[in-house]
Amino acid sequence: MIRSILYKPQDSRLVDGGAELIDEWERDGTSQIWVAIGDESPDSEKDLLARRFGIHKLAITDALRERHQPKIEPFLDNTFILLKGLDAVSNSLEFGTIQLSLFLGERFLVTRCSGVSASTAAVQAELLSGALEPEISRGALALRLCRTVADRFLPLLLAVEKRLDEMEDEMLLKPSDELLAELVRQKGALKRLLRILQYHAQVFTSALSAPPSQLADYHHELLDVQEQLDRLLSLARLYYELTDDLMNGYMSLSAHRLNQIMQTLTIVTVIFVPITFMAGVYGMNFEYIPELGYRNAYFLLLGAMLLVVAIILTVFYRRGWLGSRRQD
Repeated sequence: MIRSILYKPQDSRLVDGGAELIDEWERDGTSQIWVAIGDESPDSEKDLLARRFGIHKLAITDALRERHQPKIEPFLDNTFILLKGLDAVSNSLEFGTIQLSLFLGERFLVTRCSGVSASTAAVQAELLSGALEPEISRGALALRLCRTVADRFLPLLLAVEKRLDEMEDEMLLKPSDELLAELVRQKGALKRLLRILQYHAQVFTSALSAPPSQLADYHHELLDVQEQLDRLLSLARLYYELTDDLMNGYMSLSAHRLNQIMQTLTIVTVIFVPITFMAGVYGMNFEYIPELGYRNAYFLLLGAMLLVVAIILTVFYRRGWLGSRRQD
């Protein structure tokens, strides 16, 4: 599918159409065009990019790859921008990505998506609705699209911020294995998001310091994209660290609860070991055990058992092991 938006400066008019507008653009040396390519065969895309717009074959190869890190690469007559954006259905940390390639020339902007691009559709709608000026330059339009790609990551991060507060409360009130599993998944997703944002931030920081010729006059637009990416990167890094802290806190609380359980079991064991020993001694089936001949031997043994338990509980209480007295 090829969608073209042609701007005719003679009457300041935008024409929305398909591949047929490329021929009209070539005949008119003053018009500007935005061609969005999607769901085309690789051979058709290669032919269109190389023959009609003079795109370098190495740039075309990178654009058609399934996976490639973001980049901005200048060529003689155009600039190649490769972004990794969210797919059209992603609205949570369980997100999918697409590759968005931009080829920027003096009078053309060609975009190619590996899947449905909500960012491309949003900027096209802005342009056709009049939210963007019809005569907007191709460079400014390309950077507007880059900013839209970056902006789509923000709702994901804001949702993480809200969920982090809820998870902290759940961890203190009702910890569960499901919560720990969610923390692990969230940490992995944030690490992936960090990597994507870091690539983009590095690319636009380099472009800002040494912009390609097609972007040389768009310092403020480049700076706007770079600053937004830096903000997103800072948020992602912060939420990654907070998620890691929550995981560590969860493990610490679990270890603390386990220690409390083991302490309780140890106290019970220590109490019953001596009285079990005493019961075992006097429960042996020897014919002659002198104490058994006393009339009050049974009551004396019970008293001795109670005395031992009282001594043990007193020692534990004074040491603060029963939780009712602090250790000095």
